[in-house]
Amino acid sequence: MRILFVDAGNYCRSPAAEAVARKLAARAGVAMSFSSAGLKDKHAGDTADPRTIEACAARGYDLGAFRCREITPADFAASDLILAMDRDNMAELEARRPAGSTVPIRLFLGESEVPDPYYGEADGFGFMMDQIEEGALALIGAR
Repeated sequence: MRILFVDAGNYCRSPAAEAVARKLAARAGVAMSFSSAGLKDKHAGDTADPRTIEACAARGYDLGAFRCREITPADFAASDLILAMDRDNMAELEARRPAGSTVPIRLFLGESEVPDPYYGEADGFGFMMDQIEEGALALIGAR
């Protein structure tokens, strides 16, 4: 199963989800692959947000080699499931879906969104990590 996490810029939530899911799946012995992308090219080639890197590192997840990227039409064909961090991301993904693509696009947390911590409260990144860890455990069936 190839899963793609998507948010606006591939700068905060989706890189964290990729790193968390990858590590938790490996720890559980679950054969899944994970990647992430953004809907904008604003951060393409950059590292993740320093606050995301710090929040991940504090919980044992490494984003050292990570670089942001924008989603491409090929991602729709290369993924078995695309998980959006919020409803706006999901709507934009549906609008960009290439003709003939049938890959499921869902919210990562089912009916709930992972709020974007970029402009939010100081502990927004901690809350983001709590949600992502819980969602990743559910995704890989380890919860």
